[in-house]
Amino acid sequence: MSATDPTEAGPAAGPPASAAGPVAPAPVAPTDGRVTVAACRIPARIDAPDPAIAERAVRAAVAGGARLVVLPELAVCGYAFADAAEARAAAEPADGPTVARFAALSAELRCVVVAGFAELGADGRVYNSAVVVEDGLRRAVYRKVHLWDREHTLFTPGDAAPPVVATAAGRIAPMVCYDLEFPEWVRRAAQDGAEIVAAPVNWPWRPTPDGQDPLEVAKVRAVAGAYRVHVVAADRCGTERGVAWFEAPVIADADGNLLAGPGGPPPGEPGVLLAAVDPAAARDKHLTPHNHVLRDRRPDLYREPDPPPEGPPPWPA
Repeated sequence: MSATDPTEAGPAAGPPASAAGPVAPAPVAPTDGRVTVAACRIPARIDAPDPAIAERAVRAAVAGGARLVVLPELAVCGYAFADAAEARAAAEPADGPTVARFAALSAELRCVVVAGFAELGADGRVYNSAVVVEDGLRRAVYRKVHLWDREHTLFTPGDAAPPVVATAAGRIAPMVCYDLEFPEWVRRAAQDGAEIVAAPVNWPWRPTPDGQDPLEVAKVRAVAGAYRVHVVAADRCGTERGVAWFEAPVIADADGNLLAGPGGPPPGEPGVLLAAVDPAAARDKHLTPHNHVLRDRRPDLYREPDPPPEGPPPWPA
């Protein structure tokens, strides 16, 4: 435990950095058809869930000009659950108080919010979900399909493709964290007309060579450029029950260029990344006058066993 860690500092250390929330960044206000988007970096703790932290981040983002605000995975309830019972206790229905609070914010601030939450489904199952809210309405809920590590013991995987939601900020497809690492999932969203992939993420920290960004950032850039879709990924900060995070929110454009991130404020502190993206650019899938990222595909040659066989691939020795 570090007294300088805003998620772990005890009472003697004074209010945690997250109590004040991120300072509103310098405004980004394009006038050429582009839309300002925000990736928020905030902490969350299972033992002390505080929706006000997420609300302050949304307000700071909108103060900076954002029309789309993306919050991390499981943005309020926390992530490092001990077991399925604890995850279930933290879960809420899609019309519960956390989503209702985000919806009210979207109406007040006239923005689109995409946030991760633990969803208690009508079927009694618990899902790692993302909600899209706009104008006070719940526009869509997406349930994470590709579960990471121990999530298999905590959540039921979703069974539907990301919805593509037409909003004032563009056509948005939500997905959650590990979903981004499957290019065909991003391709599916692009084929369905998504201009922006909005991804709440929690990227667990691991050692990386000095000067290198996390591999997850490279994957965001790769899928953004491969399928010509903007990607806004909001990572969390701080530590929780011994789990640290890369704290690397990122915004990539449809060419795969980094517009903001990874990272932002000093380690452990909340913050907001802003960038302007052009939704129209993501509608143009041409790489050259003769190349189109979707029409050039050869699915007739992409034969895959279903399910994959056990053991090593049948490569030559």
